[in-house]
Amino acid sequence: MRHVLKRAGLGIAAAMTCAGLMAGLAGCTSDGGLDIGIGGKGRSPEDTIRVTPDDGAKGVAPDGRVEVRVPSGRLERVKVVKVEDSQPVEVPGAISEDGLRWRPAAGARLALAAKYSVDAVALDAHGRRSARHTTFTTAVPEHRFIGYFKPENRSTVGTGMIVSFGFNRPIENRAAVERAIRITSRPAVEVSGHWFGKERLDFRPRAYWQPGTEVTVDLRLRDVEGAPGVYGIQHKTIGFTVGRSQVSRVDAEKHTMEVRRDGELVKTLPITAGAPKTTTYNGKMVVTELFDVTRMNGATVGFKKKDGKGEYDIKDVPHAMRLTDSGTFLHGNYWAPRSTFGTANVSHGCVGLHDEKGGSEDSPAGWFFERTLIGDVVEVVNSTDRKVSPDNGLGGWNMDWAHWRAGSALR
Repeated sequence: MRHVLKRAGLGIAAAMTCAGLMAGLAGCTSDGGLDIGIGGKGRSPEDTIRVTPDDGAKGVAPDGRVEVRVPSGRLERVKVVKVEDSQPVEVPGAISEDGLRWRPAAGARLALAAKYSVDAVALDAHGRRSARHTTFTTAVPEHRFIGYFKPENRSTVGTGMIVSFGFNRPIENRAAVERAIRITSRPAVEVSGHWFGKERLDFRPRAYWQPGTEVTVDLRLRDVEGAPGVYGIQHKTIGFTVGRSQVSRVDAEKHTMEVRRDGELVKTLPITAGAPKTTTYNGKMVVTELFDVTRMNGATVGFKKKDGKGEYDIKDVPHAMRLTDSGTFLHGNYWAPRSTFGTANVSHGCVGLHDEKGGSEDSPAGWFFERTLIGDVVEVVNSTDRKVSPDNGLGGWNMDWAHWRAGSALR
């Protein structure tokens, strides 16, 4: 059993939802229109961990209040980090002696035009864990734009990684902005951009990256006019390395997941997928976040009892791996009977692996979690749901190369 994972770039906690599963943010996807963006733009009345600024807040001042608190119990760990930058930087701070509050160290200030993540885990009076994950962005100078990007600089990622930019303002001159972002690799491959609307630009090669590829992203957006009178401020170079190949195939009908490394079958794991009324998306999805523990609450996606509380509220979902922005996760499940895995689909759209309360490294979920990188591909087949949208998470591999290239502003 373990509760803390010491892995570079690993998120501590998140709040989200899935079948028989979790709480605090949005939920697992389904064919019944349940496609709510995870990230919890609202606050559940059942939240035990209160975070300031609110999740998804924009334009936070550099000297704005940052605080994490609980009404009772104690905070076990809190981490506030500037992410999606040339170098992640942790905000120094400390938990109060009574364990009820975390605040930044005296004199600490937030950076302008930056994105921050807040990860917190708390214990109640009975030693039960609850987790919360939020993000916010700070103020961008007037008449300027910035692109928040994935993956993190200097990270090692899976072969399915897609370079994704989210802009803080609508981009009208998309060709100029796309031209100012240059992506090269060793060994060299053709990389093309694809716009999803005016605020998101993704880049990928024709096929998955080869293991060992070194990728460089040159941002030359400073003074590029993205919209009338709005100019870029970024001028930096970032890079990442592609690790080993791991592609996992979930068969919703057979209730199995085949894990392949470099094309060879390593292990077949029993799973549970979305129930008949809350099915799992088909298609290729990419792991974008890893959480050793997270919370999932049915109330955030409409699964409520008559008293308004969630039909389920699991505050310590172990080994959670995000697959889509709308809330599809592959995660550990300790509350379903072990006989469920490999025989039945009972979730609200997520893919579940057997686990133990607290998270066991020896469980199927623990085994898979320890061997997963951001950027690994999980493909779901034989579900009765539709195929996941290319803009839902890093779902761009569900679009053929011709259509992908047609979405570039440079064609």
